[in-house]
Amino acid sequence: MFGKKKNNLHHHIDTLIGANTQITGDINFSGGMRIDGRIIGNVIATGDQHNSTLVLSNEGSIQGNIKATNVVLNGTVTGSIQATDYLDLQEHAKVYGDVYYGSMEIQLGASVEGKMTHQSKSEIGLLAANITDRSETQ
Repeated sequence: MFGKKKNNLHHHIDTLIGANTQITGDINFSGGMRIDGRIIGNVIATGDQHNSTLVLSNEGSIQGNIKATNVVLNGTVTGSIQATDYLDLQEHAKVYGDVYYGSMEIQLGASVEGKMTHQSKSEIGLLAANITDRSETQ
């Protein structure tokens, strides 16, 4: 509880989506991605999923499902989130959907309207298949 904070975040940003950008369609990424714009579609980490980080700034929004190892949110998400390792909901984060996480940090001001479920390592694989199936039928 009072131990050293675990920080396995991928600190290198490989992809940046600017504040004046809107993308309609699914995005697959590897490494680190920062979104300052608006995405209408799913944002899914591919490749080395054990080292992926998605950062959504307070200017950014995603209308779709998210799947990444580490997720840092300060914007608005309408859809399910699967952060298999770490989820950080910062001060301006607004989530409208279910959240699945390995570990989580929530700052004062963040909000979630949905179910929050802690996932063990064994449950993560089963959940990944369910979220992918749901996103394909929408």
